[in-house]
Amino acid sequence: MIGALPLAAIPPEDEALRPEIRAFLRETVADIPPERRARSWMGFDPEFSRGLAARGWLGLTFPREYGGAGRGPFARYVLVEELLAAGAPVSAHWIADRQSGPLIQRFGTEAQRRFYLPRICRAEAFFCIGMSEPNTGSDLASVATRAVRDGDGWRLNGAKIWTTNAQHSHYMIALVRTSGTAADRHGGLSQILVDLHAPGVRIGPIRDLAGDAHFSEVVFEDVLLPADALIGEEGSGWAQVNAELAFERSGPERVLSSAVLLDEWARWLRKASEAGNASEAAEALLGRLLAHLAVLRAMSVAVTGRLVAGESPVVEAALVKDLGTEFEQLIPVVVADILARPGPTPPGPLMRTLAYTAAMAPSFSLRGGTREILRGMIARGMGLR
Repeated sequence: MIGALPLAAIPPEDEALRPEIRAFLRETVADIPPERRARSWMGFDPEFSRGLAARGWLGLTFPREYGGAGRGPFARYVLVEELLAAGAPVSAHWIADRQSGPLIQRFGTEAQRRFYLPRICRAEAFFCIGMSEPNTGSDLASVATRAVRDGDGWRLNGAKIWTTNAQHSHYMIALVRTSGTAADRHGGLSQILVDLHAPGVRIGPIRDLAGDAHFSEVVFEDVLLPADALIGEEGSGWAQVNAELAFERSGPERVLSSAVLLDEWARWLRKASEAGNASEAAEALLGRLLAHLAVLRAMSVAVTGRLVAGESPVVEAALVKDLGTEFEQLIPVVVADILARPGPTPPGPLMRTLAYTAAMAPSFSLRGGTREILRGMIARGMGLR
């Protein structure tokens, strides 16, 4: 049963990171047009990621012996919040730093930790995640991609789809079937680490409405992998994936996808007010959105507090993601509605930022689990299913 979510606060030593991060972002991001910064999640810029790595900001939570900073989840929370609020291009290192690295740290062998984690911290190893498959949607239990024993290693066949940045990544951690059939649902699933430059791997980018190609279909045809490609225990893939998704669903990224649009609109309202063209309706709407954001942020920080305490708040993280994506999708709708009313002509950068965010908003509730999947989890957490 889902329980209370006690309020938590970011410790002062982690809050102390903000000034240095903001100074770095003023130097590197402030001059990028807002319609480009709105692509923050999808902004692939290895050089920017290497800049973060040079300051020790990749692998903040990884142990020092593996190249990390040995900080806690709240330090990374501060970093992510500042990066996304500024619209920084985080996509290159995003998956490795947030999910793949922590997964390897928790379930990998010592050899895997010593090989991959330092490379992630140096922005030398970018990862993608192979979960969804053609014709199965978000039903991960229907995974049909299969890895079978072949000598001392594995032979991999199948396909993954909607894989973010596969064409730019060095490695994929794929959820595959190593025994049984799709009828076994969660049984027989394992996680396999795939070198995306291995023979037999074919990657086809998928272009989106904005003309970008962030997603790919990845096909595996008799891909031979070494024995140590297996992460964790064979057959434990489902439990490991759920632990990984808790990292994905609970952070500030679940409320900040429309942050650049909200910030640009607020900036324009401020200028309009200073020029004597204040709109009472627009200012009231901005106040409601900021109040909504403050509550969601408090919930997100509280879930992080549970992670810090060593818990696995899977249901609470699903609740934050569901409510957070609703908020993110609401922003372009209400901003477009109020900008359509009679009044001063909005500036071009604001309108282009609105156009991009509105086009991408439907995808906010797809990544990291669809709304239907999340609400099923919440219902089970409440004892309703």
